[in-house]
Amino acid sequence: MVSETYVECLVAKKPNFGTRLLKTLLIMLTVCFVLIGMLFAPGFLIAIVTGIGAYFAYMNADIEYEYLYLDKEITIDKVMAKSKRKKAATYDINHMDILAPVNSHRLDSYKNRNGKIADYSSGTVEQPDKRYMMVLDGEVRVIFEPNEEMIKAIQTIAPRKVFND
Repeated sequence: MVSETYVECLVAKKPNFGTRLLKTLLIMLTVCFVLIGMLFAPGFLIAIVTGIGAYFAYMNADIEYEYLYLDKEITIDKVMAKSKRKKAATYDINHMDILAPVNSHRLDSYKNRNGKIADYSSGTVEQPDKRYMMVLDGEVRVIFEPNEEMIKAIQTIAPRKVFND
């Protein structure tokens, strides 16, 4: 008998000031160049370019991360503007060294190591901080915001590697 645990969690990333400013600026430029394009034809070409830029800025300004835990594997998808989904990463729990809150003293030995840091959190530090760090193979550090149900599901698989302090 195979026991599969399925937990899903969705976290919205807070857009930074630069992305919001760029999106607004490109939309305003597009409108201006459309109006200019009514008088001078080259204005339409510039409006098309700024419109494409505004589209990509819009897609990258509204990002959500979906965490999916299924059968000892965490899959993280990046959902852009609630319409386009892109697989960001997949992590195997068997390669996990530790899972603890970001500010936990248990992560002190991993803080100064060189390696890849992947941040799939909302980007905001709340009180209390809901972000967790997962270290895989001593190298890859993943920051994300799992819900309590996901933490408990991971803890049933690796009870000595998951901490809530």
